Amino acid sequence: MSAHDYVAAVVFGAVIGVVARILLPGRQGIGIILTVLIGMGAAVAGTWAADRWDLRSGKMLTVWHHRYDWEVLAVQLGIAVVGIAIAAMLAKAFSTEPAEGERRRR
Repeated sequence: MSAHDYVAAVVFGAVIGVVARILLPGRQGIGIILTVLIGMGAAVAGTWAADRWDLRSGKMLTVWHHRYDWEVLAVQLGIAVVGIAIAAMLAKAFSTEPAEGERRRR
């Protein structure tokens, strides 16, 4: 993989982060900036993992004159879903707001 592939993964990672957040059920207590950053990190990590494990399906998706392998995209999306789920759990665990069931009703 070339440096261009990693730069493209970072740019495409923003979309991957948003898609991963949509795929997760329920409400996540993290912002859009953290979602995009996790997506970018997942895209780079997925590209690296696919390169290390030699994952290539041969079925390509072309976006802005750059070709993406479907199998690499699946790895990137999987890492993003796990990353966003972990971030949402950490945000909920360290939140100072009371849970929905614990709020006082007036």
